[in-house]
Amino acid sequence: MPKKGKTCLAADEPRSPLIENSWLIRVHRRLSAAVGCVSGFLHYPAKPNLPRLSPLLAAVAFAFLAAAPPSNQFREPYRLQFHFSPPKNWTNDPNGLVYYKGEYHLFFQYNPFGTQWGHMSWGHAVSADLVHWKPLPVAIPEENGIMIFSGSAVVDAHNSSGLCKSDEPKDPSCLIAIYAGHTDTLQTQNIAFSNDRGRTFTKYSGNPVIDLHLKDFRDPKVLWHEPSKQWIMATAVSAEKKIRFFASTDLIHWRQLSDFGPEGATGGVWECPDLFELPVEGTKETRWVLVVNINPGGIAGGSGGQYFIGRFDGTKFVNDNPPGRALWLDYGKDYYAAISFFGAPQHDTRRVMLGWYSNWLYARDTPETTWRGAMAMPRSLVLRNTPVGMRVFQWPVHELDALRTQIYAQRTLNIDAFNQRMTRDRFQGNAIEIEAEFFPADAKDFGVSVLRSAAGDQEGAAAHQETVIGIDTAARQVYIDRTHSGNVAFNPAFPSRDAGPIHLGDTVKLHVWVDWSGVEVFVNDGETTLADRVFPAASSKGVQFFSHGGHARIKTLHIWRMASAWTEQARR
Repeated sequence: MPKKGKTCLAADEPRSPLIENSWLIRVHRRLSAAVGCVSGFLHYPAKPNLPRLSPLLAAVAFAFLAAAPPSNQFREPYRLQFHFSPPKNWTNDPNGLVYYKGEYHLFFQYNPFGTQWGHMSWGHAVSADLVHWKPLPVAIPEENGIMIFSGSAVVDAHNSSGLCKSDEPKDPSCLIAIYAGHTDTLQTQNIAFSNDRGRTFTKYSGNPVIDLHLKDFRDPKVLWHEPSKQWIMATAVSAEKKIRFFASTDLIHWRQLSDFGPEGATGGVWECPDLFELPVEGTKETRWVLVVNINPGGIAGGSGGQYFIGRFDGTKFVNDNPPGRALWLDYGKDYYAAISFFGAPQHDTRRVMLGWYSNWLYARDTPETTWRGAMAMPRSLVLRNTPVGMRVFQWPVHELDALRTQIYAQRTLNIDAFNQRMTRDRFQGNAIEIEAEFFPADAKDFGVSVLRSAAGDQEGAAAHQETVIGIDTAARQVYIDRTHSGNVAFNPAFPSRDAGPIHLGDTVKLHVWVDWSGVEVFVNDGETTLADRVFPAASSKGVQFFSHGGHARIKTLHIWRMASAWTEQARR
């Protein structure tokens, strides 16, 4: 075994300028540390326990990953520039979203050994602003044949668990991660604790903390319920399409409370629940929102996220809507496993949510190379009363504004004339934000086409490339058409035209974010959202507005070019 007290891989340790600027020295130091640990393990007199070796192999994998040359990372084909993705390998669900001591923590389902699903562990990144993420070593590795499935993290502010060992008398807190342990025949709820701001975790010796002897029992989401002074855990009893609630005063001993479901959409297994209270905008009321992700059976096909609005009394959730009504978080194909952050900076009252930017229909086949999978943009959530009832409204967090560089700011535009101006100015971009308000007038279909290929510059593509974001006035829908968006042949389920309902008034607000391999759309201040991945040729950067069957006009327009969030500091 490695000698007691020896550090295998030190996360965030101080580095000299020489080491910081030398890739070869970084490689040598990280590999030496990792190989030393594995070597010590293999020379232990007892027979090597291969399942216990997996965390050390993960450390070696991360040594390569963290020491890669910054100049070459995050510029690969299809690498999203302002959406999080791990430097290497596979990722899916966001896990353990928590704010603690000045940092947002993003844990995520991660395979340290390759670009396909497997060896599920918790990857880790931190950020001060939800935009610039710094990758860290694997936080909780697969071990002893038990994969680390999805879950949550909380700040145990008053050391209710007894697991916090703080040196600060006025701050006894620590981080507690709650995750599903997975084998082929059993899923249980487990905890791990960190006393060093999430840099390392220790699995609780008394795990599992809940074992119902079920094969499909996962994705614990924990919150503090102030009225009843207890921790609440929402879990998915997936095959039964139920959310089961538990309560605890110490995060270790749990008692079962109640079940919710099946209600709403039930066409697939239920996964990744979340439960939180939101104010109703413009009133003094609040409601509880229960998020339930479903696969398959999503609104656009495959995996998707639904939500319920109702009341929670510390024991039971009651849906305010009819049991058969399904409300959807997103109408695109690529927004799944969305959960919200526990905690926030002082005076920040937002509820911020993050989802996986893919779909289980084709996630294993997407054409990234050394990495596969990403997160959608972080979103702020509010509740609003509408003519069709109370609904969740969403928009990207304002911290993304820091990446803007203004290109155009115009009012009252003729679409054809503005397209001519953009052609004259040779404007193009594959990392841009477009905020437009339209007068629909008599148009049947209007919007914007992005990531367009230039004539005669197809890079081997069989046809013209474009991703179309439009408003269908007859159907009263917003849509993304990605059927000709570039590489669509890797899976027959990928080419699609995805649409969601909107209110069509005198004007329509269309807010579009375009990244190297993705588009996210927010209509009418977050009334309806769509998130879709696309895989265009690198040269497909054109932008063109359109109006068909009539003469829509642009009331106001802002276009910003978006800088990359992958700064030098984040790449290290």
